[in-house]
Amino acid sequence: MDINYELYKVFYQVASSLSFSEASKKLFISQSAVSQSIKTLEKKLGQLLFIRSTKKVKLSPAGEMLLKHIEPAIHLIQRGESQLLDAECLGQLHIGASDTICRYFLVPYLKQFHETFPSVPIKVTNATSLKCVELIEQGKVDLIVTNYPNSRMEDASLYKTTASFQDVFIANPAYFPLEQKELSLEELNQYPILMLDKKSTTSEFLYRLFLQHQLELRPEIELSSNDFLIDLAKIGIGIAFIPDYCLTEHTADLKPLHVREEMPKRQLVAAVNPSLPISPSAREFLALLPSVEETL
Repeated sequence: MDINYELYKVFYQVASSLSFSEASKKLFISQSAVSQSIKTLEKKLGQLLFIRSTKKVKLSPAGEMLLKHIEPAIHLIQRGESQLLDAECLGQLHIGASDTICRYFLVPYLKQFHETFPSVPIKVTNATSLKCVELIEQGKVDLIVTNYPNSRMEDASLYKTTASFQDVFIANPAYFPLEQKELSLEELNQYPILMLDKKSTTSEFLYRLFLQHQLELRPEIELSSNDFLIDLAKIGIGIAFIPDYCLTEHTADLKPLHVREEMPKRQLVAAVNPSLPISPSAREFLALLPSVEETL
């Protein structure tokens, strides 16, 4: 089927904003031209792509399916154009990573990269490790650094293991004087547990660990920030579950607890989209990251 790329570009802008007027502004064409392009595309495909009403526009089931394929293609074309325009330099570096990984792991390497290549723009998109997989699959970022295991990640996308870490339960001994005791997971489950929400790999890991020991995890609080979990543990709200690389002078008032069951190690991994070429800037940044020998 011979369809002009411009029609798909118009479709993508309307589908992204769900607004014909917003799409016209981004494309620098009239709203009527946008509307006509969509009608032409729908006619060529023989499918209704949008459900229109007087107040809003939404994607039809066919439109949602088409967007899943068009979005990665648009991003791939944009990246290719960007690399061609920046052929004499490395081009932009775009990384996807969680707030925690950015703050506690990536900052020194971003600093080193910036000092080595000061003219290269650095963009970081914060998302959970699970969401980062979507970013790399859709070609929205050059690389991601994520916790592993990650239920949404294909092994083919793994580039290198950059660190190994252990998760820990931490508590303020002024409220929970438990640092001298060895506690089973069942005993820990009797205390208020503070942990990341279900949209995180850390949550997946802890729920799975409890299930392996025939226990039902019943957290007191689930949040999206390890830093907030630490703050709540400091004031005695409960026992926080965090990666050990978050233990800094900021957590000096909190003590790691001794858990009877073995706590499996996890990894920090760098991943790329195996179906796309690695950009020069991403390749340079990946070279800066440490590499540890781990069996994944």
